[in-house]
Amino acid sequence: MPGEGSILIVDDDLEIRELLLDYLGDNNFNVAAVENGEAMKAHIESEVPNVVLLDIHMPGEDGLTLAKYLRQNHNLGIIMVTGAGETVDRIVGLEVGADDYVAKPFDLRELLARIRSVQRRYHANNSLVKSEETKGSQAKIGSFLLDLDAHRLISKNDEEVKLTSMEYDLLRAFTKSPNRVLSRDDILNLTQSREWDPYDRSIDIRIARLRQKIEDDPKHPQIIKTIRGAGYMFVPNPDA
Repeated sequence: MPGEGSILIVDDDLEIRELLLDYLGDNNFNVAAVENGEAMKAHIESEVPNVVLLDIHMPGEDGLTLAKYLRQNHNLGIIMVTGAGETVDRIVGLEVGADDYVAKPFDLRELLARIRSVQRRYHANNSLVKSEETKGSQAKIGSFLLDLDAHRLISKNDEEVKLTSMEYDLLRAFTKSPNRVLSRDDILNLTQSREWDPYDRSIDIRIARLRQKIEDDPKHPQIIKTIRGAGYMFVPNPDA
């Protein structure tokens, strides 16, 4: 794909669609825009974008429902657009698999930076060319294997477990420091995700989502343990 990549805008507000089409197009992205979920699904059948910019509050299927659909069916970046101060919507957006969020009214330069950040993570995760550091390596995570060459999490039944780019980054960070307590700030440094705020719930939400995928009992986690007042500890083989 020429340029910086492809973006699909899903928003029922015509002015916002036109604004973003012009701005992101001027920044060398291949941009398309649709007004609802039905049109989004039709567009993706013919062309899967790198990143979907998804408004939450729309007629018909809302952005949260559409984010869940995208995460289950496609490997792409998802940025949710929320109204100012709608904390609950932002939290739910992260829980259903969004990679990031931005609040209206948004600063266009900040939005551009977030799009590029999400796209870089997906490009790195999907690249077939890996560094010598991870060549041929796998990490055990309970009964799962994290394939660092393919950036895939494989179950004991040899099935792939779908991960967002940030979920993969978290798992990889934990595998670098097994059986060690990591604070939220440690996790930010290991994942190089400084745009996360160590004092908000972003990390906690993503760890909760990971537990749903890798723990036998997510309410009583044994692989990613909470160390009260300190952070988290990754135990690669809790049955040992």
